[in-house]
Amino acid sequence: MFLMHEGPARDGFLAMMRAGNVLSQADSQEFLDRYAQLAAVYPHHAPEMVSSHNDLFKPDNILFDGRRVLLVDWEAAFLNDRYADLAAVANMLVNNNEEERTFLHDYLGRPPDEYELARLFLMRQTAHIFYVMAFLLLGKSGPPLNLTENRPDLHDFQQRNWAGDVNLSEPGMKDLCGRVHWEHLLQDVRQPRFEEALRIVGGRRASA
Repeated sequence: MFLMHEGPARDGFLAMMRAGNVLSQADSQEFLDRYAQLAAVYPHHAPEMVSSHNDLFKPDNILFDGRRVLLVDWEAAFLNDRYADLAAVANMLVNNNEEERTFLHDYLGRPPDEYELARLFLMRQTAHIFYVMAFLLLGKSGPPLNLTENRPDLHDFQQRNWAGDVNLSEPGMKDLCGRVHWEHLLQDVRQPRFEEALRIVGGRRASA
């Protein structure tokens, strides 16, 4: 969520992304343009901040004892946007719009409205942006990835990650993770739903 706030953390990440040459010039410009669209409309104010885990990208931080879901390793916890943790888990497990609606219904305890769905959708894109930056920049220091090979889509990659079959310390895996998130981000932001979500969330922010 720090990506939605002006400050040295956000500016430092964006500066590294610009200088890192991890995407083509055209892709890098689209990356920054899409980020700017999100940052221009997404709200960030105290009533929407809640206690958040902030590291649910790791499946081993989510345990299930047959009755309850337990979250462990709270080292990265702090107040964050209520949709941040939801987006991290949704990007791991939710595969379509119907599942997304059910996922949010279970969290809210009632059917979500269009604004809540739009908020989650935009936060999911913010999460993709963060993982693109983090993993492409981290992966740059490792051996080059053979980009001629077929890469898994996000669903397949996340299923492997959830099952414990992804080891990000292996050569090329950080780069692969970043590129999988980049390709899925492009799919999402190039569909009409992205513009509609920007309109819904931006309209609420303007009226507030």
